[in-house]
Amino acid sequence: MVSRSTEPTAIANTSTANATAVPAEAHTDTQTNGRLAENVVHFARVLRAAGLPIGPNRVIDVIKAIETAGIERRDDFYWTLASVFIDRREQFELFDQAFQMFWRDPRMLERALSLLLPNSFSAAQNEAPADEGQLSSRLAQALVSELKGRDDAEEATREIEADAAQSYSSREVLQHADFESMSPQEMAQAKRLISRLRLPIPEIRTRRMRPDDRGRRVDMRATLRAAMKTGGDIIPLKRRSPRYRHPPLVVLCDVSGSMSRYSRMFLHFLHAITSDRDRVTSFVFGTRLTNVTRHLRHRDVDVAMAQVLEMIADWSGGTRIGQCLAEFNLRWSRRVLAQNATVLMISDGLDGDVGEGLSIQMERMHKSCRQLIWLNPLLRYKDFEARPAGVRAMLPHVDAFLPAHNIKSLIDLAAVMQTTPQRARPPQAA
Repeated sequence: MVSRSTEPTAIANTSTANATAVPAEAHTDTQTNGRLAENVVHFARVLRAAGLPIGPNRVIDVIKAIETAGIERRDDFYWTLASVFIDRREQFELFDQAFQMFWRDPRMLERALSLLLPNSFSAAQNEAPADEGQLSSRLAQALVSELKGRDDAEEATREIEADAAQSYSSREVLQHADFESMSPQEMAQAKRLISRLRLPIPEIRTRRMRPDDRGRRVDMRATLRAAMKTGGDIIPLKRRSPRYRHPPLVVLCDVSGSMSRYSRMFLHFLHAITSDRDRVTSFVFGTRLTNVTRHLRHRDVDVAMAQVLEMIADWSGGTRIGQCLAEFNLRWSRRVLAQNATVLMISDGLDGDVGEGLSIQMERMHKSCRQLIWLNPLLRYKDFEARPAGVRAMLPHVDAFLPAHNIKSLIDLAAVMQTTPQRARPPQAA
């Protein structure tokens, strides 16, 4: 629950005229003739499209809360909506921006919303929205979608039907396009496609057991507890079976100068799989190792990317793969590589230290994990040869050596991770 101490400046500085109570006649007219409930439903749709988990039950609770609290004061109405729609701290900024844009600037939704806004908010229609320059792109897209869905639904449907034949072919071309050669428009489309990608890692058997009526093993402890309830007259057999669980996933992404164009797309990919799975740990490295797992867990991808870029001090710098892996093996391997973890190594293998100590660190990490997959953008070239010292040092210690330069390669990665890892050493180049 958000406390009143976090009330934004835009709300705290509301004029006295807006904060004063509305006469009883005007309040009765708003509830009788206004369309407040319908407007609240549209506001909930905007928040849901922006990513907040809002369902019909919360909309009903909000309407009931408004009937109890009233709408005489703007700040009371603000915190009434916030107390029901917000259940996490990180959702407050997005809710605040949506409230300012939706309830204080009806021109944002043009004539459709200006006809639906309650009369008690007409005095604030000329106020400028707070932090308009820093509006979240996810919120902006949700507002635009709401406007188009309410005003241009039929026209949008016709356009989608007309372009249905061409959309598949353009998507196919985009999947095979190299990240390095994409235009800004293609990059935006690729990021949207990447946000839908998933890594279906198969579950593995653990040592822990779970209750199972059809299990092969008899749970003696549970059986004795059940027999004590009947005084020993009846002894019901309790069974159990092994528990299956997805193994942890650890990702090491190179953010050096030679990988900068690809690193941005891979960070969006990491955000997608972090939001979809549990036990995902992400690191980036250049000249130093940085753990960015906590920042990638933010629901808003724009906020997550901004926090990650702020954390990385060696973005587009040099590369010291051996030293970074040594730090990983020393500080993090025992924490994150337990329980048969799978490791994704995203790097071109161009080491500034010319592979010094890299082979030893790769071997140690390979022995600590269940599967080690190396994604290298240089494999997009047909005549690629393992000539750099860093590539030659890393290659003998990986289970799979795959390209990673377009969306198609990331889709193929999901198919590879579904197979059982084989500890066969990959062929070395002459």
